[in-house]
Amino acid sequence: MSVPYLEVRVKSVTYEAERINSYDLRLRDGGALPPFTAGAHVNVRMRGNSTRSYSLVNSQHERHRYVIAVALDEAGSGGSRHIHGRVRAGDLLQITPPANDFRLVEEAPCSVLIAGGIGITPIWCMVQRLTSLNRPWALHYAARTRGAAAFLDELSRLPAGQIHLHIDAEANGQVIDVAAIVKRAPADAHLYCCGPAGLLAAFEQAASTRAPAQVHVEYFKAKNAPARRHAYTVVLAKARREILVQTGQTLLDALLDAGLDPARSCVEGVCGACEVRVIDGIPDHRDMVLTDAERAANRTMMICCSGSCSERLVLDL
Repeated sequence: MSVPYLEVRVKSVTYEAERINSYDLRLRDGGALPPFTAGAHVNVRMRGNSTRSYSLVNSQHERHRYVIAVALDEAGSGGSRHIHGRVRAGDLLQITPPANDFRLVEEAPCSVLIAGGIGITPIWCMVQRLTSLNRPWALHYAARTRGAAAFLDELSRLPAGQIHLHIDAEANGQVIDVAAIVKRAPADAHLYCCGPAGLLAAFEQAASTRAPAQVHVEYFKAKNAPARRHAYTVVLAKARREILVQTGQTLLDALLDAGLDPARSCVEGVCGACEVRVIDGIPDHRDMVLTDAERAANRTMMICCSGSCSERLVLDL
């Protein structure tokens, strides 16, 4: 049940924008890294065996390196402070192989990409992929100031008509008009959005009338509180164990207290690392990974934040 890790060396650390650095990661002994697709992320192991998820920003054609970009968040849970404050070129890190819960639909007739702040990281990877495929796309990129916008030099080398940069400070503090962008998008376009909570909320509201299969969102932070309202029993089918999850306790906490070590990363339901198959019972879904249809089907759940609506929940663990 433990997560396999790759040991990588930090080849270089690059300043990308105010409070944003990128980190070039290579296998310790050289060689090819596992393949990935646009929108993928890796989980970086921190002190205390916790992990944080970071999107891959380089082209998926590159197999010799992974590049992540990290924004320093003084009010966050500490992952970005650790990386900015302690990780240097030459250091060794442990990361998981890439996973992707924000997949690019490469055959879409048109892709409209909306990024806010550090949300440019998976979006920039998508832009590179769409460009290499010669597929139609448009990018709308918002930042508070020009100095806080990462990858502007790289974006400036792409066709100008496809890049729409919105700088709040240069628009009298006015934020990007997500509703107008969605309204203008072709009916058959696939829409992607990644960024702060306010941007994502505006995007989801604006895209609520679009076909769900054409709307793609990536959250960096949870918007739902974890499920811990009542007690229930979780049955681990493979381990042949029953564990009582107490009122006020999360499912993940109960598993850890029982001496188990399930796969996990963000512990907020935004990365998908802890997804487990549901054999029986009705989960109380609190994640930001599954679609509404996937939640209704109750075939899988994220055990870090979700719980149970039924008195017994049988999992493939």
